[in-house]
Amino acid sequence: MTASMVEILVVWLAALLLGMPLFASMGLAAFAFIFLNGFPVDMLPQKLAQSANSFPLLAAPLFILMGNIMNSSGTTDRIFGFATACVGWIRGGLCHANILASIIFAGMSGSAVADAGGVGALEIRAMKNAGYDSETAAAVTAASSIIGPIIPPSLPMVVYGVSADVSIGALFLAGVVPGLLMALALGAMVSIVARRRGLSRHPFPGLSGLWTAYRRAHWALMTPVILFGGMVGGIMTPTEAAAVASCYALFLGLVIYREFDIRELPKLIVDTVETSGMVFALVMSAAALAWCLSISRIPQIITPLLVDAIGYPLLFLLAVNVLLLVVGCFMEALAAMLILIPILTPVAYQLGINPVQFGLVFVLNLMIGTITPPVGIVLFITSKIAAISFESMSRAIIPWLIPLLFVLAAVSVWPPLTTWLPGLLIGGFKP
Repeated sequence: MTASMVEILVVWLAALLLGMPLFASMGLAAFAFIFLNGFPVDMLPQKLAQSANSFPLLAAPLFILMGNIMNSSGTTDRIFGFATACVGWIRGGLCHANILASIIFAGMSGSAVADAGGVGALEIRAMKNAGYDSETAAAVTAASSIIGPIIPPSLPMVVYGVSADVSIGALFLAGVVPGLLMALALGAMVSIVARRRGLSRHPFPGLSGLWTAYRRAHWALMTPVILFGGMVGGIMTPTEAAAVASCYALFLGLVIYREFDIRELPKLIVDTVETSGMVFALVMSAAALAWCLSISRIPQIITPLLVDAIGYPLLFLLAVNVLLLVVGCFMEALAAMLILIPILTPVAYQLGINPVQFGLVFVLNLMIGTITPPVGIVLFITSKIAAISFESMSRAIIPWLIPLLFVLAAVSVWPPLTTWLPGLLIGGFKP
């Protein structure tokens, strides 16, 4: 059975190289394995349906819908205005405001693409109007956007939790400290660049200006508070929080700000369905292939080999970081996650690495991959918004990878950065 599985994996990789969609190639590989090993072929649709029948996975389309509504209701403009009032008076102020806005928006969308395409468009335009060069504006926007999937709520965390059978609530909490560290590290980098280049600053708006900006953005700023407070207080699960967030976003646009046109809702729902369909197709086909891998005992064979070859948790995390950073340069994050989770997580558990820490390491690596060439999807988005070439974007992002890699190293070396908050707020959680 193992030999046939290896043959199927070779066929699967060949199908990818020929340009077949990832979900189709994984589904085809799973079907071939089932057929060649004499299993009933109706097992494939059963496994596909079983993987989609997941309550936590319902959070994915709901968070996507919320982000779409936020982007269409004027919420992002209010968030960026408040961030500018808070930190715009520091040298390089709009860069700092860019990062702060990403922190706030992270508590709403949970997606780097939503951040870059939503509030990122507003940030780049404001920075260019203030005299910042396009490359700096685009690079800071791209680097700060990956804070979104680390600070809860987070779409990649939901997918990882479902695929690796890890508490999504614990993963959400574990992302808070690393996400804030990413913001601080990027802020330190901005300070260095601002002094060297003499970047501009906005005048301090005064307390009245701060209060005005806060009042204008108050209800939007309450979104992370409601979601995070509800999950930490045990009032709602992450999936229920996603539903509440979607309703709250719609309430803001229609009732509070009155800037959302209800006629846009059908289009946003269609966009959400299209994006969710892609996510679910990948998750379902990857789950079927993971089942084939499991019963062929490939993970059970690979795990002791890797444990014996590496033997030390820290050395394994180093190897995983290198692997995922390279994979992230060439493969879309969600696809890489679904392929590698069944292979790498058993080894991590065998070496005694906390599953929540490993989840953060996994997700953070692949999010950094979204801003590294040649396939970084966030780079494509920001370069298009900033009207610069992808080559210029690729050169501009390189210095901004340094603070993010520093945080990745810290998360890998020191587990309490990811396990302290879940241990503090979740009863029974073992750091």
